[in-house]
Parts: sequence; C-alpha cells; structure tokens
Amino acid sequence: MPADEFTLLQSWHHNAQSWIEAVRSGAIESRLKVTDQAILLAVLGRQPERVLDLGCGEGWLLRALTDRGIEAAGVDGDATLVEAARAAGASSVYLASYQELAEAKVQIGNDYNLICANFALLHQDIIPLLAAMNALLAPGGALVIQTLHPWTAAAGDYQDGWREETFAGFVGQWQPMPWYLRTLSSWFNALDMAGYRLVGLQEPQHPQSPVPQSLLLVAERRDGSV
Repeated sequence: MPADEFTLLQSWHHNAQSWIEAVRSGAIESRLKVTDQAILLAVLGRQPERVLDLGCGEGWLLRALTDRGIEAAGVDGDATLVEAARAAGASSVYLASYQELAEAKVQIGNDYNLICANFALLHQDIIPLLAAMNALLAPGGALVIQTLHPWTAAAGDYQDGWREETFAGFVGQWQPMPWYLRTLSSWFNALDMAGYRLVGLQEPQHPQSPVPQSLLLVAERRDGSV
C-alpha cells in the first residue's frame, strides 16, 4: 500500500472519535447548510428500496434513510465508526477495508438499488473498488458520489494529486489527513473504467457562497458491465 494511502487510513483511525463528535454536534457548517441535504435528496430522488452507504462513518445517513422507510446498510473501515453507527441504531453495518471490498473478501450483501459514497472516496486507486461496487448493484442500480468540488478544492493547482487536510478550526485532537484530489475528467474516466455511465452531475452551492460546496455524481451500471 502506498505511504499516502496508509497514512490516510491511519488518520481515520486516529480521528474517528473527533469526527463522530463533529458530525453529531453540527460543527461542520457546509454539511449543515448544503451537503447533507444534497446527498439525501440525490438518494431519495432515485426512490431506492435498498441502499448501501460506502464509507458510512458514524451512520447519520443510514439513520436518515431508515427513518424514511428505506432498507439501508453501511460499511466502513474503522471499527470505532462502525461501533458508533451500530450503537446509534443502524443494524446492518459491516467492518471492511476498501481493499477487502475491492478483492471481495467480505460479504456485505448484493442487489442494492443504490450505493452512495459521501465524501468517502479519498484514496488514489478507486477503480477496483468502484468495479466491485458495480457487481453489488441490482439491474438498473445507481452509484451516487458526493466529493469535494475539484475546482474549489484545487486552490489554483488543478491537477490530480495528493493534498492534505489539517482540520484547522475544528475542535478536538486531529491528525492531518492526506487525500487525493482528482479533476472532473479523472472522475469521469474512473467511472467509465469501472463499468458505469454518468447520468447526472450537480454542484451543490450555498446561495451566499461564490463557489460550489461539493461535486455530486450519479452513475448507472452499463449493460454487460462487471
């Protein structure tokens, strides 16, 4: 595993408790005002019966979907986050690393109408994982991804590459986290290579902000794909 990807995993293990507190206390303004609602509406708009939340964290989206009568399962690579999600009422939450998922070493169900990844694809080599998720979708199933908007996050350096999140301004003890920025074309190419076709693109934006808060992609399985 490349050093940056190993450090990314380790930072999640270190930051898990602080992340739980930040999400549940409403400390992340962009989530409260824009991005939480954006991913929820994107998922609900597909009217799925069964959803898998990839990188579900402490489980807020699982709870929101379950409250609306949707069968929702989650998977995350950090044991602290998985336990927090289960303790908060999410019954189907699996512990598995992305590498284990990409290699189909852990069974997390199949025939999902929709798989979502909400700010959960931060590593470089996402194609094997996306292809593995493709195989878990029911016919007509969709993948919904929300991520940092590359134009906004690039800060003038618009090219694929590793960046660092320092969590400046966040309360608590945080370890800096490396994450991989990919351009729009890089996202499109990854989806195509993993067997998807893009069917929707949104740029959620707060009316008082001059830049988009996130990039939201909706993709469907291609016929005859993985």
